[in-house]
Amino acid sequence: MLLPPLDHGLSPCTGLTREHWCAYADHLLRSAHHFGTPDHANIHLPGANSRYGPRSDSLEAFARTFLLASFRIAGDPATTGWIADWYAAGLDAGTNPANPDRWPTPGELGQAKVEAASLAVGLALTRDVLWDKLPERVQEQLIAWFETVIGEEYPPINWVWFQIVVETFLASVGGRSSDEDIDAGLAIHDSLYRGGGWFADGPERAYDHYVGWAFQVYPQLWALMAPNDPRVVARKALDGDRLADYLDDAAYLVGANGAPLIQGRSLIYRFAAAAPFWVGELSGHTRLAPGMARRAASGMLDYFARHGSITDDGLLSIGWHGEFPGMKQAYSGAGSPYWAAKGMLGLALPADHRVWTSVESPLPVEVADTQRLITAPGWHVDGTVADGVVRIRNHATDHAVVGALVADSPLYARIGYSTHTFPDLSPESLDNAVVFEDSAGRLTHRTGFEYLGSFAEGGVQVGASRFTAHWIDPDPDAGPDHGSGVAGTATPGPSVTVVSATRGAVELRWVRVSSASAGAALRLGGWPVDSSSSVDSTVRAVPGFGLSLDTSGTFVRTGAHPMGWELTIPWVGTSGTAYDGDYAAVVLLAGDGGASPDTGVAFVAGEDGGRFVFPDGASVALARLARFDA
Repeated sequence: MLLPPLDHGLSPCTGLTREHWCAYADHLLRSAHHFGTPDHANIHLPGANSRYGPRSDSLEAFARTFLLASFRIAGDPATTGWIADWYAAGLDAGTNPANPDRWPTPGELGQAKVEAASLAVGLALTRDVLWDKLPERVQEQLIAWFETVIGEEYPPINWVWFQIVVETFLASVGGRSSDEDIDAGLAIHDSLYRGGGWFADGPERAYDHYVGWAFQVYPQLWALMAPNDPRVVARKALDGDRLADYLDDAAYLVGANGAPLIQGRSLIYRFAAAAPFWVGELSGHTRLAPGMARRAASGMLDYFARHGSITDDGLLSIGWHGEFPGMKQAYSGAGSPYWAAKGMLGLALPADHRVWTSVESPLPVEVADTQRLITAPGWHVDGTVADGVVRIRNHATDHAVVGALVADSPLYARIGYSTHTFPDLSPESLDNAVVFEDSAGRLTHRTGFEYLGSFAEGGVQVGASRFTAHWIDPDPDAGPDHGSGVAGTATPGPSVTVVSATRGAVELRWVRVSSASAGAALRLGGWPVDSSSSVDSTVRAVPGFGLSLDTSGTFVRTGAHPMGWELTIPWVGTSGTAYDGDYAAVVLLAGDGGASPDTGVAFVAGEDGGRFVFPDGASVALARLARFDA
């Protein structure tokens, strides 16, 4: 791919200027257009289809690349006539009832409800350049196509925004719309708010990147679409404060390598995670310095570009670095990754906007070691400046409700996630786990765990959860993969309380077992890393404390995974049955220049039952940890 020469004058962190961003966008658009039909209505990208079939997938590819196109047009209307002309033809052909290859309407196909939102947002952002210049016949076709969303049912998750923005656009161009639909969608949106800028994507505790690229981005785009709507006026401060609060946390979830936190579903959207940083600048609802927002966004684009997310054909593949089919979820087709377009929202801002003229400023993890408690998802964040790694320990996020006995969702139910490791995608895993292994080698799951709370004291962050470990025999007729754990027949095992006490790269994992199962051995698993990775993952027992963890090993999964070719997970455990009582291990993840793999935590007997002492002298009392199990 040919790019303009790097100019580090304004971008000491990544070297990416707005010129680079435009070049990436145009390369992605031109490459996708090679697979467009002659009338431009459909883009048939190579690769697997989603469960909705090729008609849906080709619309998806058109709509999501159109969203990217609209950002380019909005930010540079004088130089992007070729883009506007290409998509104007497709908008006509795709909504022409006489065209046998027309798009399915949102009233005919559920996935079209999603893509309609991208079309509506794009048309609103480029109204004077594109919509206003379309023939009246084409405008009427588009209005009729969009109007099929009116009165439709939408899942009570982030999808409500797809109806809100489409009907808001309809109202702005003289089409029909329903205040009842919009008000109902806003009510659902508010019902999913959990405080501190964070939303759960449904009744489950599903906290993930949808918080940013859906629940935070769409309210601000909606406000731009209808600035005088009384609902927009009434909500402006509320939605703005929520976005600013979220961005305060989000800045701590980007690694110095540029990667966003690797957690949650739809990760094939990759640098879409940059979208909330741009929308903060677009709307003005941010407390971050513009240089930091740009650093976060440019870091993400640069990270994925350097790691092969763009194929030799100039396409975005299904995967994380390069192509990895194992990341495909039921709704994923070849056009799905182009929701990465959301992460290019900054292109809608003109070249003289402060976010483009400011010098990039470093991320929190590039300045100093960071610690942050994020209450809603139950995450405590530890970033280390020496290696640039950001880690979270997770005790409240789970794509399930409390008490559910299903298999773990690899992208939600692990104890830890980071910017430098990809979760083991097998539901039954030692990845950041406290599990029991039966005589047949089956491992338990923790989904349905209860969040017990968190606190920070003396430089140590602590979070805890409790669950009934359970074995799952998967249901062969389980529904499609949308990110939840697989259902099946559950066999309950021991009751477990897990407490993570962390200081930088080091985690003390304290475990209390009760109602132990005969013949079930305990396993405490560490971080999953590729055998060639520059980050090191180790686990070792805390000497002199509790019941014995007298065996250890390294699990190896040979074969391609999203970040390499051989996944390794260290673990410690019991050589036989795990008995009721307390266990503790040190779990370490450190990169080049970070903590030594020999770093340990010592247990010192004394008052309050003794203390766990970290390598730098910080400590936490055993009594403080045990209080979670009171």
